[in-house]
Amino acid sequence: MARSLWKGAISFGLVHIPVEMYPAVSDNSLDLHMLDRRDFSPIGFKRYNKNTGKEVSWDDIIKGYEYSDGEYVVLSDEDLRRANPEATQTIDILAFVNAEQVPLIYYEQPYYLAPGKGGDKVYALLRETLREVGKIGIANVVIRVKQHLAALVCVGDTIVLNTLRYPDEIRATDELRIPDESSKAAQVTEKELQMAKALVEGMSEKWKPQQYHDTYREDIMALVKKKIAANQTKTITEPDPDADKPAKTNVIDLVSLLQASLGKKPAKAAPQDDDDDDDPPPRKSRKPADDDDDADDNPPPRARKAPARATAHATAAKRTTATKAAAKPAAKAASKAAAKPAAKRTTAAKTATEKAPARRRKAA
Repeated sequence: MARSLWKGAISFGLVHIPVEMYPAVSDNSLDLHMLDRRDFSPIGFKRYNKNTGKEVSWDDIIKGYEYSDGEYVVLSDEDLRRANPEATQTIDILAFVNAEQVPLIYYEQPYYLAPGKGGDKVYALLRETLREVGKIGIANVVIRVKQHLAALVCVGDTIVLNTLRYPDEIRATDELRIPDESSKAAQVTEKELQMAKALVEGMSEKWKPQQYHDTYREDIMALVKKKIAANQTKTITEPDPDADKPAKTNVIDLVSLLQASLGKKPAKAAPQDDDDDDDPPPRKSRKPADDDDDADDNPPPRARKAPARATAHATAAKRTTATKAAAKPAAKAASKAAAKPAAKRTTAAKTATEKAPARRRKAA
């Protein structure tokens, strides 16, 4: 049995219930030690005197309040007890409220309350009363050197004292970007709400705390055993630089996701105009390619048909261009052909003129 950390009494009205307080939870977190990576030796921390630098044992450590720079008022445990004996030994119930009126964010640390000597009957009376009226007791209690606001809750046959946070310890949400009901970006349709309700109903079951456990801690312990078995206790695993980063998800259609969660065929999503990252769908070809492995054999995509008038104008323009293109070589050929006989005639006439005087001279 764990050792009680507090002894006192529950007090409300003229009722006085002697109780003892015990821890209600245990810390099962991974107990990892800090090591020097050069020789894997454990690293320790010392409580030392800041003036002399010498280590101080627990027996020589006392508490003190610094009222000015470097000046302290010594406060022993007996001083703290004598300052307000009633506060340090009493769970003083201030009021009884409905349990649902206290938000869960206020709950902090639970403790079991067990009846002290001679307190069984009054303990049972308070327990049954809380159970019947469905309320919790709001109380003040001093644990060690700090006063707490607390709630007395009936859990089975045990009264649990759960320390509460004070209102000034709860941070406001004003700086958070939380959508309200009037936000256009967070408008929820009736169809989406009904599908979400159906999903919640389908996943609803009775509370069975035994089926939940710390899988992360179990995986770490399994890794520890694996390293011990492989004689790799001193192996430091470095991060893989080529490790794939988690893919970014882009929620496009909430209805499709809800339908998929319910096991239904998702509806066709509406096209998104602002999504430029998606690849366009492949165009269908008339005939399948003869060879799937040869990308060059695939037929080119069909062009869209132009309107009839535009087609007629384009055809006429093509014909005119073709006629002009064909006319140019023909004209050049005709010019050359016509130029050749003319050149021959000019040469012949010139030759005849040159020969004529010679004949005349010969005749004379």
